Amino acid sequence: MPTSTAPVPTRAQAVVAPADGSVEAWVAQVAALTLPDAIVWCDGSAAEKRRLLDEMVASGTLIKLDEAKRPRSYLARSHPSDVARVEARTFICSEREQDAGPTNNWRSPAAMGAELREVFAGSMRGRTMYVVPFSMGPLGGPISQVGVEITDSPYVVVSMHVMTRVSTQVLRLIDAGQQWVPAVHSVGAPLAPDEQDVPWPCDDTKYIVQFPESREIWSYGSGYGGNALLGKKCFALRIASVMARDEGWLAEHMLLVRVTSPQGRRYHLAAAFPSACGKTNLAMLRPTLPGWEVETLGDDIVWMRPDDDGALRAINPEAGFFGVAPGTGVDTNPTAIATLGHDVIFTNVALTDDGDVWWEGLTPQAPAHLIDWTGQDWTPDDGAAGRPAAHPNARFTVAAAQCPTIAPDWDDPAGVPVDAIVFGGRRATNVPLVTHALSWDHGVFLGATISSERTAAAEGAVGELRRDPFAMMPFCGYMMADHWAHWLAVGDGLDPARRPHIFQVNWFRKGADGRYLWPGFGENSRVVAWIADQVERGRAAGSGVAEGAAASPVGLVPAPGALDVTGLDVPEADLAALLDVQPEPWLREADLTEEFFAVFGDRVPQRLRDQLASLRRRLTSAQATA
Repeated sequence: MPTSTAPVPTRAQAVVAPADGSVEAWVAQVAALTLPDAIVWCDGSAAEKRRLLDEMVASGTLIKLDEAKRPRSYLARSHPSDVARVEARTFICSEREQDAGPTNNWRSPAAMGAELREVFAGSMRGRTMYVVPFSMGPLGGPISQVGVEITDSPYVVVSMHVMTRVSTQVLRLIDAGQQWVPAVHSVGAPLAPDEQDVPWPCDDTKYIVQFPESREIWSYGSGYGGNALLGKKCFALRIASVMARDEGWLAEHMLLVRVTSPQGRRYHLAAAFPSACGKTNLAMLRPTLPGWEVETLGDDIVWMRPDDDGALRAINPEAGFFGVAPGTGVDTNPTAIATLGHDVIFTNVALTDDGDVWWEGLTPQAPAHLIDWTGQDWTPDDGAAGRPAAHPNARFTVAAAQCPTIAPDWDDPAGVPVDAIVFGGRRATNVPLVTHALSWDHGVFLGATISSERTAAAEGAVGELRRDPFAMMPFCGYMMADHWAHWLAVGDGLDPARRPHIFQVNWFRKGADGRYLWPGFGENSRVVAWIADQVERGRAAGSGVAEGAAASPVGLVPAPGALDVTGLDVPEADLAALLDVQPEPWLREADLTEEFFAVFGDRVPQRLRDQLASLRRRLTSAQATA
């Protein structure tokens, strides 16, 4: 298995590579390329954040919300062309194309470096260059990493204040020899004189580029979240996944929670869900099952490192939440709503007449009048005509510490031991409500084959599977099949008695009448309780089928009566359907999995191909005895 003795990455192929490798020399060379009017070294202080917020209100970049209704909170409106990640312009520039894999856009480092130097030349003229030293994870922690982002966007600086730990202490750690990730961001080419007051500058040309070998990030032309807050997806997943591969740990697109049973036993769950599959709701779960408690540790990204005892310890490397607003409401996620009471930056939501914000799903009924995310008047009639008040990808940026369910020790540098890893997708058919993997290899197979069924013709053929292995398809910084091999290797290095158990969940199974069979939301705590019980019983049993579970061809499912449904109005027939495994459709799905594996050729680990063969044998046997 890879170890932490991996060599420090060379900057030989860097877009800008100072000879002495120092931050100061690097900043000087980036400044010489981009030609800013001024350079500001950020310190992460409250005074710095306040000054930048006030400047952006004065310039029109931010709208200050009503202080009584939403203290110290602001609304930003992006350019309509700059509202989301731009996957088509996101590149993994590894030295070898095969190391990026078929699911990433690749360009040679030399060719991309030349292209970037051309577009960045003079790109900050007329603006201030901000140098933002930041830590992902608590400063100096054993699982943490540091970086420095250069940006010409004050919106990015204040957002990095929220999402990371911005501090001059980072520069001292780098001076002492800590590895660091250089990241450069510009909103784009200099504006024409008559465009100098545009609140949200951006460029039609966009690049979001990661260089795995030199650990560099370069982003051009976008001021939007994941494209511009380079500590987030660019560093914490794309670059960190490569660092993790080289050094023997895991950087994953996962939430992290602590579950406490009525008996006071604690369990830590890391869970990966593609978009629109219930990730944020699980991260902030309010259990309906009496006596159970769920505390939030992280909502989006988890770094996990094997410790000296053979357990897997995890941290949330972020300091804030960058969440999707539409669909978040008092009924669906009251914890998130409580988190957003103050000190929030909202982007592309609607503005109410009394200086507050609104988005679809916040309340059952829309206000009679709003200013929509583009700055235009809006009424419910506009909504009925198909024009939403908030952009569907409207966001909120808020400190994690404000979350009412945040664990008191959520930012402990040592992290927490992971007891269970959970994968989920949105499946109307086939996949049971919850499945316990038969082994680590089987669990990795479940993660590698995560999929959601397309639900409308506009998204593709109804029922077609959209694959998103480990919920990492847009975020893995190297060949996806090698990512699966790395998971196998990490598991091999863990103590079998401390290795996390792996599960798959599906909150979205439907009956023949198209009705959801499971109520979801807070009732998902009943499934979480079964997962915790399986972890506890599995430790005691050592191997084999633990009490409370029954064998199925796809894994272990709750035995009759094992899932606590006390007080829940779910008919027995629905419960049976939620856990039903039909061999024939599963055999067809196995064929689709083989087609998916073929995309990656001989890089797919043989152990996962063996898992597919074992699945087929179990299904064929079940079909023969049915």
